Order: sequence, then C-alpha cells, then structure tokens
Amino acid sequence: MTLPHRLAVVDLETTGAHPLRDRITEIAIVLLEDGREVERWSSLVRPGRPIPATIQTFTGITDAMVADAPPFDALADTVLALLDDAVFVAHNARFDFGFLKSAFAELDKPFDAAVLCTVKLSRALYPQHHRHGLDALIERHSLRCSARHRAMGDVEALCQFLDQVRDAFPADTLARAVERAMKAPSRPPGLPDGVLEGMPDSPGVYFFFGENDLPLYIGKSKRMRTRVMSHFGATRLSGKAADLVRQVRRVEWEQTAGELGALLLEACLVKHDAPLHNRQLRKNEEVFGLRLLPSNKRKGAVLERVPLSGGDPRAWADVHGAFRTRKEADNLLRELAYLYRLCPRRLGLESGRSGACMAHQMKRCAGVCAGKETPAAHDQRLAGALAGKGLKPWPWSGPVLVHEQDPATGLAAWHVLDAWCYLATEETETAARKALAGATYAFDLDIYRVLLRWFDAPAHRQAVTERLT
Repeated sequence: MTLPHRLAVVDLETTGAHPLRDRITEIAIVLLEDGREVERWSSLVRPGRPIPATIQTFTGITDAMVADAPPFDALADTVLALLDDAVFVAHNARFDFGFLKSAFAELDKPFDAAVLCTVKLSRALYPQHHRHGLDALIERHSLRCSARHRAMGDVEALCQFLDQVRDAFPADTLARAVERAMKAPSRPPGLPDGVLEGMPDSPGVYFFFGENDLPLYIGKSKRMRTRVMSHFGATRLSGKAADLVRQVRRVEWEQTAGELGALLLEACLVKHDAPLHNRQLRKNEEVFGLRLLPSNKRKGAVLERVPLSGGDPRAWADVHGAFRTRKEADNLLRELAYLYRLCPRRLGLESGRSGACMAHQMKRCAGVCAGKETPAAHDQRLAGALAGKGLKPWPWSGPVLVHEQDPATGLAAWHVLDAWCYLATEETETAARKALAGATYAFDLDIYRVLLRWFDAPAHRQAVTERLT
C-alpha cells in the first residue's frame, strides 16, 4: 500500500476558526481513485450569519457572494455521498473534518471517516523542513494554485502534492508516513473534532471549560495551538494534570498581538475568574511592603507593614520589598540581620522588650537591645541593608507605550504602562494615549514580575515609546 485507494480531497472556507460557533462558506471536494481524478464538486454555502470583514478580506468570499448560495442542509446529502467510503484528506485535516462533523450533527446526520492530514504527511516525509503550511508546500514543491484561500484552488494544490509524493518515495516509506499522518491526535473524550486544530498557532490566552461556563484553567502561549495540543498529547500526566484533561469539554481562546499582551491578559483573567486548576497568578490582597518608622528612641519593632495590592507605587518612595506572606518578609529580615548584625527584636522577629536579644547573646547582634549601640546607628545600618530591596525603579520618567503586532494575523496592540502598573491596552496609538487620562494605578505583584522579566530583554525595551504625556 502507498496512498489509500479512494481519497476525498477536501477544503472548506468558514466564517471563523471554531467548528461549534462558526459556519461553512465554501466546500470543494475532488475524488481520487488510485491517483486518478474521478469526480470534482464545489459550492458556496450560505452560512446564515455575516462573514467577518477580516475573513472576507482573507478569502475573498463576501456576504454578497453567499447571499443566494444554498445553505448547508441543502448540500448535506451530496457531500455525504461524495465522502462515502473514502479517506478524508485535507490540510490540517481535523479542522475541516470537525467543521463538517459539527454541521452534520446539527442535522442529526451521523458522519465519520478515516482521516489523512497532509500537514502530518509532509512532516513525516520531509522532516528536514520546519514549515508545512500550504503556502510553504506550494513554494517548496512548485504547486499550482489558481485561487489561494478558495476551496477548489487549495484542493487542486493538495492533489498535486499527493501526486508528487506518490512518485517520489518507495511504497514502504510512503506507507509508514501515511500511517503516521492518519493517527488521530490525543484529546479529551468530550472535546469535539476540529476544535484544537482550529486554534491559531499565534500568541494569546486559552481557556479550558468543563460542564459550565466557569473556566477550569486559563493559560497563555506564543503558539496557542501547539501549547494546547501538548496538554493533551503528553504520554504521562500527573494526577492533577490528568484530572484536568478528563474534565475538559470545551476550549476557547483569545488572540493577542504578541507575547506581552498574552502575559498581561492571563494575569488579569486568572485573578478575575480564579480557575480551579490555576495555582499561580491568583488574587492575593495581602501583598505588603515594609516601611522603616522614623523614631530613633523606639524600643519595639521599627518596621511597619504597608499594604501594596491595588495601591499607587508612585507614592512608595520609602517602602521596601513586596511580599505575599509574613514568612517571605521574615526570611529576608533574618538574612539581613545575619549579614549586618541587626537586632531581630527591633526587626520584629523576636518578642520581648528588655534585655539583650538571643542573637546578641550569640554575638550576632551589635547590641542595640543591650545599650551597646544607639537606635540611630542600628536603624541607619538597617536602612542601608533595605536599600535596593524594594521595587525596582521604573526605568522611565513617566508612562510609556509598548507596541506589539503579530505579522501573521495583523493584530496590533498598544499597552499603556507606568510605575509597574498595567493601565490599558488599545488597538491604536491614539486610543492608548487617550486611555491614559482616565487610567487607575493599581499595583499587582504578578504584573510587576511580568514587566520586570519582559523589560529585562534589550529588544523589548526598544519597543517602548517614551514621553507619553
């Protein structure tokens, strides 16, 4: 065996990428038997809803073109007859297969077929290449395509690709590649075909849902489809990961213009929705810093806790650190006490109001608690030890814009940032500048850490527009 005897080479154009929400706008099918074309058929399809402007531009199929086209239910029997007893072949095949299966399900018509994906076939036969999209195949194999992103034009290109590989490889090599290309991907049992394949492999945030509308998990990635596939394709899953996969019934996503947009959106949404399976980025109202009290004669602890969550960092010149728990703060203070011979009692780490502290008895405290140094000297050393332990200085003199654009989708975004606070994201620079006027400064420790890591890369700093005001 090389390629299966009877192939139905299929391509669909649709109103979007989700097989449960979006609808088919065009179908093309070419039937091949032992490599010989025996039938071809195509039709526009009235989707029953407007085609988004971006999709009209991408495919060239307009609302006017499909206004008088037959709806899918008028074409369903014809399509079923053409696909009967044939291997379903398409590029990123589970996407097209999932759309058709969903469309048939709405009509209570059962549909199933063996599926051969030409993306997987190309990967198996040409592993030396990194790109296996249809544009890459057309360029690499000099395929003719009369109308790219129109159903029949894409089908014709795929038929030429199948002709080439049939002649280019020994039968046993091609048979093994076909076997790999026909293997169904791993997926949760309740997730419909085509959903994962319909996800864009671009930056964004994805959502796993169970039986209700509360997300089980929210994640982000520079390549969403690849990342989501990895959730379900792992050969060994831990208890919690396996439990999550078993519960997933629906996957949604939101594209962003770039990685920073995905990071910021994920941090905000996890706090808002508090998904059960997200352990990081969850809301924490207890984040605090430490302020040194200005009292040289004070005998008790000289550090007070200052709540940070939701506050304005521009007013925190004398606040040190950002801690989620008292344990985090105490660990830092113990380290500083050891390094600078500070008094644990004066740092609030040890109770008691008179007499030498335990650390002084062990010769680890310079003795402010025993009258051997002045509170002023101790606190001056403490201030020096705390210097640099607070939030990093904001690298700019005021608010900035960060521009992102995804070259594959054309999505653009302008992020408004200041003093480590995420203020807004807008689609245009003009809107972003206007958004600053009504922006609310609200510190979030996770956003701070996201921005700190992001701006650590010189290339990311180059995307900054300064002097916003």
